[in-house]
Amino acid sequence: MRAAVVVPAAALALLVAACTSDQTGALAPVAAVVPPEAPRTTGRDRPANDADHAKLVASFGGEYRAPAALRLVSDVTDRLVKATERPDETYAVTLLDSPVVNAFALPTGRLYVTRGLLALADDTSELAAVLAHEIAHVTLRHASARTEMALRSELVSKVVADVLNDPATGALLQDQSRFVLARFSRAQEFEADQTGVRTLARAGYDPFGAARFLTALNRTTALRAGSGLASEPDMLATHPSTPERITQVTQAARRIGAPGLGVDDRNRYLAAIDGIAYGDNPADGLIRGRRFIHPRLGVAFEAPEGFGLDNTARAVLGTTPDGNRRLLFDAVETHAGQGLEEVLKATWNDAIETGSFENRMLNGFPSVTAVSKGKEWFFRLAAVRVGTNTFRMIMAAKGNTDPEPAFGRWLSSVALVTPEEARSLKPLRIQVVTAAPGDTAESLSQRMTAVDRPLERFQVLNGLDRGVPVRAGQPYKLVAE
Repeated sequence: MRAAVVVPAAALALLVAACTSDQTGALAPVAAVVPPEAPRTTGRDRPANDADHAKLVASFGGEYRAPAALRLVSDVTDRLVKATERPDETYAVTLLDSPVVNAFALPTGRLYVTRGLLALADDTSELAAVLAHEIAHVTLRHASARTEMALRSELVSKVVADVLNDPATGALLQDQSRFVLARFSRAQEFEADQTGVRTLARAGYDPFGAARFLTALNRTTALRAGSGLASEPDMLATHPSTPERITQVTQAARRIGAPGLGVDDRNRYLAAIDGIAYGDNPADGLIRGRRFIHPRLGVAFEAPEGFGLDNTARAVLGTTPDGNRRLLFDAVETHAGQGLEEVLKATWNDAIETGSFENRMLNGFPSVTAVSKGKEWFFRLAAVRVGTNTFRMIMAAKGNTDPEPAFGRWLSSVALVTPEEARSLKPLRIQVVTAAPGDTAESLSQRMTAVDRPLERFQVLNGLDRGVPVRAGQPYKLVAE
């Protein structure tokens, strides 16, 4: 959750759009104007006065500084471009400080890769597969073929992939700087896949890297779905079904040759991403188990047992594995003299039950709670003032089930972040280790104490199927503080 306050109705859509159709829906994204022509420069020396570029980068958390990783992505991009039908093109590569698995290219010569994607990919050929796919959309002029994406007679070509096809995607997309993260047609996606695989092979990379990366995305989807959590937009929501794409790119690779072609450059890749940040940016708050801590806002809480938490740009979301209970925590903007009861009335779009407002003190913090009942969900609402900040806490239960007493326990957990706790918090990072004789996936994953489902996450991050042993002397990714 960003330290800055959010637009209440937009953040609310994150919870209620996933809960019930009789509440407010996601907000529609607004198209940003992209210049019809942009000067071509090298991939590393692009001028910094592109206003749309600056807005887009800011919407993804800012530019991520990782010289070794940037150098690798730039080198791979240059190598791929030389193998395309338009080898004279150049791209300005920007790494984005976002945990979302995402990459996209623009016809203006910009190519963006999130650190979340770098963490998921397991070798250079997998990274190259994603970049080749995005570059293919540009070289094939797919944006120009989509008139509904027209922006001042020049169309933006972006690909967004989502590990989960989340009902709140519309609101999340608007949050990302109001850029239209457009959907390419099914045929265009398959064409970009096929072209990307051929480009991979011509550039000397392993053409089967595309199938491996899509498989990793699919497994990440399953991992998150198993926690009952939604996701911010990344690479799957706007593409055809992943199993179908995996089949298609595998067949395309086999038409080129048998497995073993090209290079995957895994050692170089892992060396380049060793130490990059993983997961949430500490400036936006951190999740540790069921506890959320936001050092900059100075507030923390613990979700009730059974809830998994997801820290999005707009809010902290939580849900139980069966999806029957959900929670939302966000910051709201208030004006001078506005009471907490008025905050709830102003930021909740449905009827609040008459007589349900109740003033409370929560660990010394003034608060107001209320009840709202929709057609399919029962909502408990609260507005809490912590210092100069005002937060909403909303819990929903499916049907006529009252979220109490879990709601009350959640409210009671709100506390200030002590300076000692703030100083002790460390961001998670990718740590590359070499497996020793006797190491197993289980023993290595036990070092990943700060993440949920460590064994499954270790296997996904390292492209290991269940039951496949690790090999002594080989490098593997861990997530560590």
